[in-house]
Amino acid sequence: MSTAALKAAATGQSVATTEKPKTIAGLLTDPAIKQQMALALPKHMTADRLARIALTEVRKNPKLAQCDQTSFLGAIMQCAALGLEPGGALGHCYLIPFENKRQNRIEVQFIVGYRGMIDLARRSGQIVSLTARAVRKGDEFSYRFGLDEDIHHVPAEGERGAITHVYAVAKLKDGGVQFEVMSISDVHKVRDSSQGYKTAVRFAKPGQPPNTPWFEHEEPMALKTVARRLFKWLPVSIEIQSAISNDERADAGLSQDNPLVIEGDFTRITASNDTEGEQAADAPITKDEVIAAILNSENLDELDAAADMIRMLPEADRKEADEEHRLRRVALVEAQ
Repeated sequence: MSTAALKAAATGQSVATTEKPKTIAGLLTDPAIKQQMALALPKHMTADRLARIALTEVRKNPKLAQCDQTSFLGAIMQCAALGLEPGGALGHCYLIPFENKRQNRIEVQFIVGYRGMIDLARRSGQIVSLTARAVRKGDEFSYRFGLDEDIHHVPAEGERGAITHVYAVAKLKDGGVQFEVMSISDVHKVRDSSQGYKTAVRFAKPGQPPNTPWFEHEEPMALKTVARRLFKWLPVSIEIQSAISNDERADAGLSQDNPLVIEGDFTRITASNDTEGEQAADAPITKDEVIAAILNSENLDELDAAADMIRMLPEADRKEADEEHRLRRVALVEAQ
């Protein structure tokens, strides 16, 4: 991983306007990019928080650091525009590496999670409530379509068994009700045809599970799949249509072409500079750079973003960085 841009951001040095940041970490700590993120974000989220969360996702999945920078920023701007947080406990959305064979590069796919879809649906103003549930083997469950459509689900007590179906129900503002049902085998067909899932399986290390929300959060992903199918019948906003379209392009193995609105003074890197960037990409982050980032943090969000980089250091270098992080946190808290 190159550290040129990150070093400048960490030490507070100015970066020449003709130098394009070469790392994801450098991009996320660039003030100009943070400013553009802030313009797209809703009031409940800050650019520093989104940058810190994105850096955490890169730490959890190092393959993201190797992705095309434009696609990574495009995915982050989608998060900002929709007000969704990638990864984490909320499960609003996910950043997934995607192998674009046509352009011979690795891109980032922006995948909306089940809770993110529900959040977006509730913002539309046309949907009173939206629920999605999993049916398990021991449950009492039946449904019918036609002129008198109905769905009946009574969960079993105690051990309910494996998932057999998932369904989503939407109550509309005008009093109407729409629902969709999928068997677990139909859900798995959608999963297995997803390019993002295939890529995660391909990149998985021997003896380790694939880095995909389908493995870590199978039930929420199954619920999202049936909710997405239901949305095709609902009066939804343009932002939900955009999220669904991105999901479908990801499943089809197509580039998402996320809109990227980042203003800056960067210029095109020459061929020689590109070669230097590729060589620098293998250079690890150093302890001094991480400590400099910690000492230059002006608030707790910036400090947390710097602390995320400690985990990228060799084990022997972490103790000193952890101590500097502790001391800087005390100082910032006392200054509040």
